Amino acid sequence: MANRMTINYEKKPCYDIVFTRDFSLLADELSALQTKERRVAVICDSNTERLFGNVVTEAVSGVCKKVVLHAFPAGEMYKTLDTVKEIYKRLIEEKFDRNDLLVALGGGVVGDITGYAAATYLRGIDFIQIPTTLIAQSDSSIGGKTGVDFDGYKNMVGAFYMPKLVYMNVGTLRELDDRQFYAGFAEVMKHGLIKDASFYEWLLDHMYEIHERDMDVCEEMVMKSSSIKKLVVEKDPTEKGDRALLNFGHTIGHAIEKAKHFKMLHGECIALGMVAAAYISWKHECLSMEEYYEVRDMFVPFQLPISIDDIDPEEILSLTKSDKKMDAGQIKFVLLKRVGKAFVDRTVTDKEILDAVKEIYFSDEDMRE
Repeated sequence: MANRMTINYEKKPCYDIVFTRDFSLLADELSALQTKERRVAVICDSNTERLFGNVVTEAVSGVCKKVVLHAFPAGEMYKTLDTVKEIYKRLIEEKFDRNDLLVALGGGVVGDITGYAAATYLRGIDFIQIPTTLIAQSDSSIGGKTGVDFDGYKNMVGAFYMPKLVYMNVGTLRELDDRQFYAGFAEVMKHGLIKDASFYEWLLDHMYEIHERDMDVCEEMVMKSSSIKKLVVEKDPTEKGDRALLNFGHTIGHAIEKAKHFKMLHGECIALGMVAAAYISWKHECLSMEEYYEVRDMFVPFQLPISIDDIDPEEILSLTKSDKKMDAGQIKFVLLKRVGKAFVDRTVTDKEILDAVKEIYFSDEDMRE
């Protein structure tokens, strides 16, 4: 038995999210998309190919004309146009046309790449999302954002393109190592911080079960997080207003990610960015000092960083200027009025950003002290 949630686009039903704990319903969900006479390409990375490639291709093969599996190396460094080019090449060789279907099997990188390939191959081909990581299930697979990095700059090339289905098997979360799991949890925490204080408190109250990856709690967590993302993207599907709130922590987080040459996970960098944004919120007298420290310290039990060494704060400031969220030369910075209530601020200065980066910077001098 699965739970379902419908995502609307322009006030009309667009696609369903199916919440389940295995792949047993995948064939039926694909059949509902009339796949019997369609070719299907399962796109994954080397990690998801090893873990789930066989079971998914077997499920798909019985309900489509032909299934092919295309894998690329795992890692953010492969989220590039070159990887998309290899997908195009494979689709052409397999004679895929506009009636066929792509399946994104993996985390956020796989989902973003496959979605962008689907948006641009033959000017648009259907695709579905099968997110297998917490960061993808709670955030990136919902809302139709697709794209790739360009010369190390995050998601600079992309398109808004909606999937036909999101199939969430929360059982895949058992396969994640701790670092990947908790990196995904950063985006879950973000949803509570920007939109729902009660959800934020629920996460803290269920800390033990989350650590244990209790499936009942994990499924409820993913559904609650998805419902917050649903509310935001339905109201503002192409990021002209409230959807920008989902970028809380991302301006500085993306800059750290690039400065560290993607050696840190996305969620780890976003956690640092959220701490920095909460610090600026305090300095803008939106949060009290006690609220800032509470927000900061709540990342620690979930194995997320709140400080970083081996960065140059001036470089981080410079990299924020290349962020795609710039608007007429001014960063649209997301701050907190309180836990559960975020807003976009266009008055954050370079000095304030630099001070916030210094707040999370743990230098060699600090270590000697």
